[in-house]
Amino acid sequence: MSGTYKKIEIVGTSPTSFYEAVKAGIAEASKTVRHMDWFEVVEERGAIKDGKVAEFQVTLRIGFKLE
Repeated sequence: MSGTYKKIEIVGTSPTSFYEAVKAGIAEASKTVRHMDWFEVVEERGAIKDGKVAEFQVTLRIGFKLE
């Protein structure tokens, strides 16, 4: 993996699970960010509504190679 890389931070969300929040965040980022190579989960949290889990949220750092 020689080259120069940049990291961005995004938040993925899902009403289902942390896993689905990661997949949703990566899928959305892939629409505009090219050459993504890796990600790391920085934070997990969620939203509560009426005493129940309403949303799963993950903060992700994504690394991609600069052209």
